[in-house]
Amino acid sequence: MASSFSSSSSSTVTIFFFVAFLVASFPSCVDSRGGERSFGFAGLANHSYEASGRHLLVQEMNQSEEVQDVTHGYMTNHELEKAMKKITYRCANISRMYSIGNSLMGIPLWVLEISDKPGQEEPEPAFKFIGNVHGDEPVGRELLLFLANWLCDNYGKDPLASIIIKNVHLHLLPTMNPDGFSLKKRGNANNVDLNRDFPDQFFPQNNDEQPRQPETRAIMNWLRENHFTASASLHGGALVANYPWDGSKDLRKQYYACPDDKAFRYMANLYSHFHYNMSQSREFEEGITNGAAWYPIYGGMQDWNYIHGGCFELTLEISDVKWPRAEELPVLWNFNKASMLNLVASVFKSGVHGRIFSALSGQPLPAAVDIKGINYTVKAGQLFGDYHRMLAPGQNYEVTASMPGYFPKTAWFSIEDEAVNVDFILNPVDGESRKLKPLENNCKCGYGGMQKSEMMLILTRNHLQVSIAAFAILGFLLFLFRRRINFRIPNSRQLVTHKRALVP
Repeated sequence: MASSFSSSSSSTVTIFFFVAFLVASFPSCVDSRGGERSFGFAGLANHSYEASGRHLLVQEMNQSEEVQDVTHGYMTNHELEKAMKKITYRCANISRMYSIGNSLMGIPLWVLEISDKPGQEEPEPAFKFIGNVHGDEPVGRELLLFLANWLCDNYGKDPLASIIIKNVHLHLLPTMNPDGFSLKKRGNANNVDLNRDFPDQFFPQNNDEQPRQPETRAIMNWLRENHFTASASLHGGALVANYPWDGSKDLRKQYYACPDDKAFRYMANLYSHFHYNMSQSREFEEGITNGAAWYPIYGGMQDWNYIHGGCFELTLEISDVKWPRAEELPVLWNFNKASMLNLVASVFKSGVHGRIFSALSGQPLPAAVDIKGINYTVKAGQLFGDYHRMLAPGQNYEVTASMPGYFPKTAWFSIEDEAVNVDFILNPVDGESRKLKPLENNCKCGYGGMQKSEMMLILTRNHLQVSIAAFAILGFLLFLFRRRINFRIPNSRQLVTHKRALVP
């Protein structure tokens, strides 16, 4: 992959000493999202969008009668909890289980984390799957257990399973709405559609979090406590990969693109084309759709994730039938398996990744990362200064890392079929002649075969100037006494390795 890099900061002479390690290798439907198609906000009128031709209220009532006959074979909430615990017992080295809160009826919202270091923070991307957002769409909760068991069984055997577990922290929330599942209805115990319950960019007057349902608040707090790179929620009632925006400013049905429209289209296409038949849809071109172009909704989860969490979320409709018979679940798993695995893998096999350090202290910086031409900022992590930025391949990009108190740095690169790594070292605005510490890079991060670690010793321009003056005086004194002294000062050099760049 051809990449070129340069820095926008003032000229600074740097000396790098590095140790190179081995490169890591890798290799016509009923819709769920809309339901009643209401805005989901108190004080705002409900809209049924009759003109679309989908009379969902009637369909839901008919389906509720059928549900009584098809619940057999699905795990109850208690059985689901037991199945998750069984996985943590069987694969304790790569999994753990934790709760992000409780439903309105007090049922824990259990999450299963799968990683080679579960529960430990690492400079790696994190991905989350959320199932059963709507109580009458249970396929997602079952498929996430299929996924967890497959990863558990195939770690160390299947290359893709091993790559995901070693390079991603995967979090699985099989049911966001256990109450709705138990009650066999779309909403939660308060009959609230949880995919209309999030604060919305077009209705800021409804941003008060207190009236939100406990399940909604649990998701919001979860996102604030974890640095998720990407996400997907699993729904039923259609077969399509849906991406932001979900609503439009003037409330009309129209294509309403978010700043990262190209990246989202790439992610949606990836899921659709790995699926057994999603890309062959007659209703949706390539099996994907912009949410507002399909029909606008407000208070949706995926837009809130992108706006407030720096998390690129898709809404995946994975089954034409909302509540298929349980004997069909293995078939649905086989239809979605490759899509789910490759979507998770995309968070480290594509885009741009790296770490950001202070040239003064050598410590990681939670700096802002911006791409020229895309009005959206991703923040680096607090502990490791790592960032993971989804981008569409086949294009050239200009990335800038910035933080108050530091000079920004810029790099140029192109993305083809692999991810790119760009590390930044930011110089403080007031860093005069103080000696800088060597950067300690104990990161074991690799994205698509990139070099794993470098150790760098950095000197500021003023420090080097003082050193040169001292050497000159010493050389002159030695010349007076010995008359034959050749004193050599090494030139600085920049370390650039294949697929990984450092912007000093």
